[in-house]
Amino acid sequence: MHRFLTIIPILFLLSCATTKPPKQEFRGVWVATVANIDWPKHPEDEVAKKKKDFIDILEFYQNLNFNAAIVQVRTAGDALYPTALAPWSRYLSGTEGEAPKGFDKPLEWMISETHKRGMEFHAWLNPYRATVSLNTSTLSETHDYFQHPDWIVTYGNKNYYNPGLPEVREKFNAIIEELVTNYEVDAIHFDDYFYPYKVEGETFDDAEAYSTYAPTGQSLEDWRRSNVDSLVKSVHNTIKKHKPWVQFGISPFGVWKNRDTDPRGSDTKAGQTTYEDLYADPILWVQQGWLDYLAPQVYWSMDYPVASHKVIAKWWAEHAPNTHLYIGNGAYKIKNNPDRAWDRKREIPQQLNFARNLENIDGNIFFSAKSLMGNHEKITRKLQRKLYPLPSETPGPLNKVVRQLQLPAISSTELKNGTLEICIRHVDNIPRFLNLYKSGKEGPQLIGKQYLSESAIEGCYVFDLEKKHLRKEIMIGVSDAYGNQSGLQTVPMNQNQINTKN
Repeated sequence: MHRFLTIIPILFLLSCATTKPPKQEFRGVWVATVANIDWPKHPEDEVAKKKKDFIDILEFYQNLNFNAAIVQVRTAGDALYPTALAPWSRYLSGTEGEAPKGFDKPLEWMISETHKRGMEFHAWLNPYRATVSLNTSTLSETHDYFQHPDWIVTYGNKNYYNPGLPEVREKFNAIIEELVTNYEVDAIHFDDYFYPYKVEGETFDDAEAYSTYAPTGQSLEDWRRSNVDSLVKSVHNTIKKHKPWVQFGISPFGVWKNRDTDPRGSDTKAGQTTYEDLYADPILWVQQGWLDYLAPQVYWSMDYPVASHKVIAKWWAEHAPNTHLYIGNGAYKIKNNPDRAWDRKREIPQQLNFARNLENIDGNIFFSAKSLMGNHEKITRKLQRKLYPLPSETPGPLNKVVRQLQLPAISSTELKNGTLEICIRHVDNIPRFLNLYKSGKEGPQLIGKQYLSESAIEGCYVFDLEKKHLRKEIMIGVSDAYGNQSGLQTVPMNQNQINTKN
């Protein structure tokens, strides 16, 4: 028995131990709207019910000290916000193309509510999925399926936009431009849907586009990958042209290539791969600097035989250094999968600890929001007490613009019933966040965060404080979307002299 223990790999031992939470770590959750997976629960719900359910999601994850919500705003050629570029989503209104009654600015509202809780809002879009089934009777007449039938390829049991058409790429960039310029999103996010997962016996019919647009001598496979590359590059350029601090992140399928087809691949036997089957090359994208973050979907258990979470997470850590790397965790499998490893309450905590002990991994994202909101108190208690006991800053954009931030002037403070209201006066350079800290043995620790208006920061902001925090020195500072930090300033509970810490 003792001899067996001595040969357990060090990384496994590290994954079992709870590692110290870093001060900067991405803690995200996907909020899926397609098929009403997470929100809204029912398209026909009253607006008040929809709003309550969304706030319930935010507050559940805020209480677990998550710092980002990745919310699906385009599921399949539709939109969860008003736009001339796509019809209203039926998952929001009940009927595609019809605005949700009494809820004319849902995206603006969702962003505001997310920011009120100190969390980033990442707008999640599916670029190429046009429909979720072959039943087109539920589509609006303004859907691209009817407006641009030449853009659509039917494959398997869905319809897809043809990635080989320049018009498709131009349309999607217009969608991104509208979102970035009109909304205070913190990031644009794509998932794993590029070319569709392969269906045995079927052909994705893009022969005409290949004949028209492929350079002489370029293989079909390389041409398809180049189409996706072009989209990723152009979306990156569109975002950074308008708001360079807005991030661009992609969450590809977890396996790039299996080692048996390419020695650079992972030691896995995945049935499909992102490079060979979905024609997506995230390794190239990070090499080119097109992404602020990459979040591969590593939805397997730690020791799953054909695709081990440990093997895959370690592979990405070694092959994607030029970006912020987050691991996507399959929380939806908890007590809901033939792989019995997901019945263990330690599976998710082990995955998080394993990621923390790998160099180059900066956080995790859970799929999906409802997964932890069920009867999983033992897991959430572990998250709250051991893994995420305090809030954490997000890593922010990949390319940081360094600048000096001025501290705001505190005009008044009021502590009442466990809440601290801080009123501040306008300063010349406008930051994005007001941060609350408590003193600690290893320096100030973040305990609260508030988003500030893009146009002004003068106003009053309320933070909930635990009693134990009141025994510590409380400080504020400001930061911007690039992660630049100001100095810190002690919060006077009785309007005494304000101490500044540079």
